[in-house]
Amino acid sequence: MPLSHFSDLFTVSQLNIRVRDILEKNIGQIWLMAEISNFSQPSSGHWYFTLKDERTQVRCTMFRNNNRHIFFKVQNGLQVLTRACVSLYEPRGEYQLIVESMEPAGEGILRQKFEQLKKKLAAEGLFAEKYKKSLPDSVKQLGVITSVSGAALFDILKVLQHRDPSLPVVIYPTRVQGEYAPSQIVKALSIANRRAECDLVILARGGGSLEDLSCFNDERVARAIFDSNLPIVSAIGHETDVSIADLVADLRASTPSAAAERVTRDKRDIIQKLGSHQQRMEMAMDYYFSKLRQRFVHLSHCIEQQHPQLELERQKMQLIHLKISMEKIIQEKLKGLINQEAHLKKSVLRQAPQIQLYQYQKQIQEEFHQLKATMERKIHHYVQRFAVVSSRLETVSPLATLARGYSVTCFSSGSMLKKIEQVQIGDELNTRLKGGWIKSQVLEIKKN
Repeated sequence: MPLSHFSDLFTVSQLNIRVRDILEKNIGQIWLMAEISNFSQPSSGHWYFTLKDERTQVRCTMFRNNNRHIFFKVQNGLQVLTRACVSLYEPRGEYQLIVESMEPAGEGILRQKFEQLKKKLAAEGLFAEKYKKSLPDSVKQLGVITSVSGAALFDILKVLQHRDPSLPVVIYPTRVQGEYAPSQIVKALSIANRRAECDLVILARGGGSLEDLSCFNDERVARAIFDSNLPIVSAIGHETDVSIADLVADLRASTPSAAAERVTRDKRDIIQKLGSHQQRMEMAMDYYFSKLRQRFVHLSHCIEQQHPQLELERQKMQLIHLKISMEKIIQEKLKGLINQEAHLKKSVLRQAPQIQLYQYQKQIQEEFHQLKATMERKIHHYVQRFAVVSSRLETVSPLATLARGYSVTCFSSGSMLKKIEQVQIGDELNTRLKGGWIKSQVLEIKKN
């Protein structure tokens, strides 16, 4: 029969290509647990081996760019969990597995369970940012859930001693490894939320293998973190792998020490803020005293420009009121400084060592006495200046002229008589002398 009658005629190469495409498209990626045998590692860097169980086996290839991520010793007889794609080796027509990743059987099962739980909780929204609680700006009391005998607690307390030694810490002891660890962690979270005595809680452990950290990949722990009313900071202490607890927590820190640094304030920042407060107080006092000085100068100028005794008395009363107001403002500002001193004292007692409190208290007292002495000198100076101005005004006052024996004559209308031509016989005149007034009528006029 001619070959043209066979429309679906294949060569062997074409058949192998077709079978390879069918295998890769229809089966795709799989997980396989089996024992390694016939392991070889030629100079190319690729790995060739067989995966087998009690009855059958399959050839496998793991290329160099994938096997360079394997950090355990691969050898014959080792039980492993692999992720691979089904394919066909065309030259021999043999199907094979292209292995992409490999783990020892124990850790492999944990990894598989981790991925399944991660996918489930992600679908439920437990990792969503919209559910993350914000951390408080200032922590007044810190909770720590960890083992009391572990390095994580020591690291946290060491950081707190350096940065914020006055911060109270509540420890909720629990196991962080083993069969009973998940239930104890859930219980500790429940106690912390029921007591509500802390502003946030650090969940910590000092790192470990995937199997050691399995309690932090437990669904019960994940849901307890998600349901917590208190913000939770996870500090599991491992850099490369992220646990389920890290994904659910409101904040993930790479280590327990990093978590402690994140939630506390450095005492050096507190001291800097105290210095800033003091500087603002000094600027405010300078501003108030500058305004008072300007007002005092203005009133002094007005007194010098107004000679009559009545204006002098009015300005004198104004100056007295100003003095009283100045003294009142000074007393209020000094009282404010005293209150500020008490506030700073409490803040330093709460945030810094006693020696720094003593230094700040001593500095504030010195500035208080300097300020008081300065104001007393200023007030004494202004009182003396007022006395001099008053004396000058009295010297040039019309009343002082009358006291020396002179008089002033005015018409009944109030206008002053300055020359003889202004007066006529019969006009009524008022004459001001020292001690009173004389009312008279013109009977005769004589010119010089």
